[in-house]
Amino acid sequence: MGPALRQKKTYSERAIQKGWLFYDWANSAYFLVITTAIFPIFYTAITTTEGSTGTESDLVTFFGREFINTQLYSYVIGASFVIVILASPLLAGMADYLGRKLHFLRFFCYLGAAGCIGLFWFDPNHLEWSMSALFMANIGAWGSLGFYNAFLPEIAPTEEQDLLSAKGFSWGFTGSVLLLLLCLALIMGIGDHLTRWAFIAVGIWWAGWSQITFRRLPVQTKARPDGNLLWQGFKELKLVAQQLKGKTRITRYLLSFFVMSMAVQTIMLMASSFGIKEVKLATDELIIAIILVQVIAIPGAFLFSWLCQRIGNVKVLLLATGLWTGVCLFAYFLVDGSFMFFIAAGIIGFMMGGTQSVNRSTYAKMLPDTDDTTSYFSFYEVLEKSGVVIGMFSWGYIEGFTGSMRNSLLALIGFFVVALILLASIPKAEAQPKLA
Repeated sequence: MGPALRQKKTYSERAIQKGWLFYDWANSAYFLVITTAIFPIFYTAITTTEGSTGTESDLVTFFGREFINTQLYSYVIGASFVIVILASPLLAGMADYLGRKLHFLRFFCYLGAAGCIGLFWFDPNHLEWSMSALFMANIGAWGSLGFYNAFLPEIAPTEEQDLLSAKGFSWGFTGSVLLLLLCLALIMGIGDHLTRWAFIAVGIWWAGWSQITFRRLPVQTKARPDGNLLWQGFKELKLVAQQLKGKTRITRYLLSFFVMSMAVQTIMLMASSFGIKEVKLATDELIIAIILVQVIAIPGAFLFSWLCQRIGNVKVLLLATGLWTGVCLFAYFLVDGSFMFFIAAGIIGFMMGGTQSVNRSTYAKMLPDTDDTTSYFSFYEVLEKSGVVIGMFSWGYIEGFTGSMRNSLLALIGFFVVALILLASIPKAEAQPKLA
């Protein structure tokens, strides 16, 4: 940790790292309960109506226009990422300039937790207001990650970053599964009327456990400067852009990460809806598949970390991207029942944690020597979110145009192929052989 950092209270390096891990434990509940498990099932059920002829309709009205319910869901999620894309770079520059990234992490945490609690009042007859809670929760969840990830190169030396990143995802998977099982036990044991209380539980879990992170992470000792903060934020970003020029390895990696994010994040956000609508999974089958994904993701994250030490990060990402392409092809041609869906879910789960943790640690290793890690990670986060926007809107448009989610997989396959080509074009590292 650099000399510009001080502790609010004296903590050991391991205690600081553990405090960092607790944010994964805290906010991963949003990604599992809200975007993957309970809310997609709740949303699909509550927005599906029975027509006058006795047939089910998945059409909803939003600001006077008709959409397929899952198409609208993908558009709202995609739109929330646009806000994060616009806000994150500016706020990241301000955070580095002021030394306030922990403050911004706390702000987005509370914003997301409040959005989760707001879903308790979700009403399909007032979707414009109801979807705003999901919109706000997603901004909080993803907006916080740029500031959270920026602590990684500050609290761990380069040789420990792969393992610490993997631990973060494993803590997240473990904590989120525990909360999901608790929510399911209450819903199945007492009744479906408790489903909405799961959304409140996520908000409390997220904000509550994050207090450990907020107490332990380091704060920067930078005096509040004079001048326009917005302008200083832009200046920080301009400086980072200038520093990235001519750095072929990191710029090509960021391009491949951008394209990969179009597919990987879209799969994770829409897999549950695919299982419900295309495969016709029963609720209990979908929940089993989701838990399977989370459990398998933990050894996957650690295996990928181990492989990085043996063959290098870039080769691991090439392998993972090839496997992602294969599982999309498998899902398009062969997943037509619960058994095949479970196989696809197992493969996705194994690669999910590993791919995300290796992407994060690879970028951390490539960063130049700098104190402005938040600004650098804002580029990473903006590219990821921009990729998600393209992926989600592509998914929603293709579903709306063809009437089938299965056809949306074709776009993801194309994204993975492009990502493979870009990864293969990254020149080998001389000073950092473990990245090759």
